[in-house]
Amino acid sequence: MAAFLRSKCSSVGHAMMGSLGNNLYGGASSSIETVARPSRSDAVCQQIRTFIQMRTNLKVVDNSGAKRVMCIQSLRGKKGARLGDMIIGSVKEAQPRGKVKKGDVVYGVVVRAAMKKGRSDGSEVQFDDNAIVIVNNKGELIGTRVFGPVPHELRKKKHLKILALAEHIV
Repeated sequence: MAAFLRSKCSSVGHAMMGSLGNNLYGGASSSIETVARPSRSDAVCQQIRTFIQMRTNLKVVDNSGAKRVMCIQSLRGKKGARLGDMIIGSVKEAQPRGKVKKGDVVYGVVVRAAMKKGRSDGSEVQFDDNAIVIVNNKGELIGTRVFGPVPHELRKKKHLKILALAEHIV
């Protein structure tokens, strides 16, 4: 559950990527190994992250009782949801005595997304997983605690209660 901050104007990432590509495949000297290994551009293209869209499984990071939710609809637009956006989801896994049961249709606010989000200072924030906090249809929290880091972009979307209950703000 780590958040990554990167600067767009930094050349360190390019240098790291070049050394990663060289160290990842080792010094292959035979022509068979050279043909069999994928190119560096293929390895980079496999890590492209997308919006949170229909049928995306998300982790629930509050104590409402749900563990995993599948997105039914994004309330943002056609492409999908990003940090701070509301979604409608179906609970797929739940704790036995929680406020939310398996099969319930719930609203949620995206608090972590694997897709990069650019900031005004030129840095980018990216999380390891996709996670939501469950809210009711008015936007009020169902749980009383929020686990893990949340981005400060939620302040722009007027989700101040989530920021107040969060363990760590990135």
